[in-house]
Amino acid sequence: MKNFLRFLLLFSVLFAFPLPIHAQSDPASDSFWEIELNDGSKVVGAIISEDVNFIQFKTLSGMDMKIPREQIKKIELVKGKMISGTIWWDDPNRTRLLFSPTGRGLKAKQGYFAVYEIFLPFVAYGITDWLTIAGGFSLFPGASSQLLYLAPKITPVRLEKLDLSGGVLYIKIPDLEDDEENSDDEVNSAGILYGVSTYGTEKAALTVGLGFAFGGGEIAKKPVFVLGGELRTSRSIKLITENWLIPDSDVQLLSAGIRFFGENLAVDFAFFYPAGGDPEGFPFLPWLGFVYNFGAKK
Repeated sequence: MKNFLRFLLLFSVLFAFPLPIHAQSDPASDSFWEIELNDGSKVVGAIISEDVNFIQFKTLSGMDMKIPREQIKKIELVKGKMISGTIWWDDPNRTRLLFSPTGRGLKAKQGYFAVYEIFLPFVAYGITDWLTIAGGFSLFPGASSQLLYLAPKITPVRLEKLDLSGGVLYIKIPDLEDDEENSDDEVNSAGILYGVSTYGTEKAALTVGLGFAFGGGEIAKKPVFVLGGELRTSRSIKLITENWLIPDSDVQLLSAGIRFFGENLAVDFAFFYPAGGDPEGFPFLPWLGFVYNFGAKK
């Protein structure tokens, strides 16, 4: 417990004074678009003006173009900001820390496919701007049955720097002993009912959540707390931490990791540390996650 409190103190100081990113946003426009022409070529820049026949376009290199609409195959909003003449993509996995959700939600028609720890695939899709459905099933080699998990999530509050969400993670656990007396869904299921908030920007954000675990027809009386944070250090790198405070337990889970990402793909690599425990051998639990985003650009 003392190690956990020391870590929280260090964590708070780190995110109270985030590392500076020495770059300036381009003041010319807050929105940038990618235009694909009928011949397959693409240009990225700002829309200066438009009418029913033409789009007046300024590319990132400063070239002015007057593009006939009949030559345009597709127009998409760029997911990112212009910083020092370069597009900084938004984090495509911003709705999650390492495993826990953030307060942010997917927007309508946005989705992602993820794989955690190689054997745990996960798919999520935004039905509306405030409702996300998600789930998957494990792929453990040689297992006669697999875990099934569902994770609906609602995001009723979306402000400039604050997002609030709530949801449930439900896990159907296979009956390994094939015992009919233990085949009841209440016995073979578990999960957590949670609420979570995220405050911050693409550069740095703090996530705080709590959840009540359930299983065997019962629900915990004390909540589990999660404290996490994100700190962007470059165009495609972000530092991530996710920490679990478990009531009535001498072991608390701390973590530190790094996220590499581009326009649609994010890769997380981290280590969890069971503070307060007495592990034998290598004390850190490695974490690996891959996420690919698809669907709506904004």
